[in-house]
Amino acid sequence: MSSHSAAPAVAAGDSLLIRAAPALFVLLWSTGFIVAKLGAAYAPPLTFLEWRYALAMAVLAPMIWLGRARWPASRMQAAHIAVAGVLVHAGYLAGVWGAVALGMSAGLIALIVGLQPVLTALAGPLIGERVGARQWLGLGLGFAGVALVAANKIAVAGLTASALLLGVFGLGSITAGTLYQKRFCPHFDLRTGTFVQYAASFAVTLPFALVLEDAPMQWEPGLYFALGWSVIVLSVAAIFLLFLLIRRGAATRVVSLFYLTPPTTALMPGCSSRNRSPGRRCSGWSWPSSASPWWCGAEPHRQC
Repeated sequence: MSSHSAAPAVAAGDSLLIRAAPALFVLLWSTGFIVAKLGAAYAPPLTFLEWRYALAMAVLAPMIWLGRARWPASRMQAAHIAVAGVLVHAGYLAGVWGAVALGMSAGLIALIVGLQPVLTALAGPLIGERVGARQWLGLGLGFAGVALVAANKIAVAGLTASALLLGVFGLGSITAGTLYQKRFCPHFDLRTGTFVQYAASFAVTLPFALVLEDAPMQWEPGLYFALGWSVIVLSVAAIFLLFLLIRRGAATRVVSLFYLTPPTTALMPGCSSRNRSPGRRCSGWSWPSSASPWWCGAEPHRQC
């Protein structure tokens, strides 16, 4: 095959990846709440996250070496990437996993994190992004759908103020990190940039894990599965997709995809008779799905 014929094939492959990225990201990211619940049964949250960051770096290292990936061009760029990483990874994951470990239900933490598109829209002017009336309508419809689906899984019995604060902290952290990355470091090699972010997250989380946690890791098959899934599927594949979407689109549009993660998580077992209200959950999922074109300010067939 000549180089002339190979180039269009590569371009077509890249185009296919970009078109599939939003749906694939939603599907992968939605598994995060399930893995958090599974992992909490075998390890304290911050200790688990430390292993997750370390193993993710171990996966990325050969990718960087074999691909001869470029490191950040300057110390300032590396610092910006590290700050964004601490917010998107260390802050968000510590908040979500900590809230789940303290007993917060998957439905409630999903609903709290589902507010991210609203916060991002409010903060959009800080990075030069404006939200019109049509997009605000999409925001309202999307959040209503998230609330409808998550309502079946919300449990407030025994909920502590600490768990609630951790959930809100996680929400604020990933929102700030998304905006920060879009503003200061939207373009970097995904392999080396993500490595820097996990290294920074590991360093920031380590003292808190050492001081606040002393429970041992229970090295059982469930823990191995949770770690493996967290590293390969969430910390590498899903994060690469998220950063790719942030790089190619407006931050306020990209985060609208987070509206679809709680309903997708709720529907993963399927709309079966075993669910308390399958019709309600299915109809709730359709709300944020149909609201996405309104939020993106586009026709339904257009990508965000």
